[in-house]
Amino acid sequence: MHIKYKEDNDLDKQNPINMKDLDKAMNELNICEKTTENLGTIRRYLERLTLIIERSRIREYMMLTDSKRRLFTINFIAGLGKGFGQAIGLSILAAFVFYLLSKSVDLPVIGEYIARLMDIVDEYRRR
Repeated sequence: MHIKYKEDNDLDKQNPINMKDLDKAMNELNICEKTTENLGTIRRYLERLTLIIERSRIREYMMLTDSKRRLFTINFIAGLGKGFGQAIGLSILAAFVFYLLSKSVDLPVIGEYIARLMDIVDEYRRR
C-alpha cells in the first residue's frame, strides 16, 4: 500500500481507494475472528462513507474552491445572469402594471389619480 504524503497530495493525481484492494489487504493479515468481524463492520461503514462523499461531490467543490480565478469567473457570470434576469423581469412586470393602469383610466375613482400621475409625468418630460 502506498501512503500519500503531503507533497503528492494533488487532487487531480490521486486515485480513489479501491474496495477490492482494501479487502485484499485486510484478508492478507492473519488476525482472529473478532478482529475480522470488527474490520468487516469498519469496512461497511467506510463503504457507506465513501458513497456519501461521492454523492455530495465534495471533490468537485474542493477543486472549484481551490482555483480562485475559476471561482470568481463562475460567480461573476452567475451574478450577471441574475442581474439581467431581474432587469428583464422587472421590465415585464412594469409593462404589465402600466398596461393594467392604462385600461383602468376609464374607471371614475382610479382614473382621476392616474390622470394626475400622467400629468406629472408629462410635466416632468417637458423640463
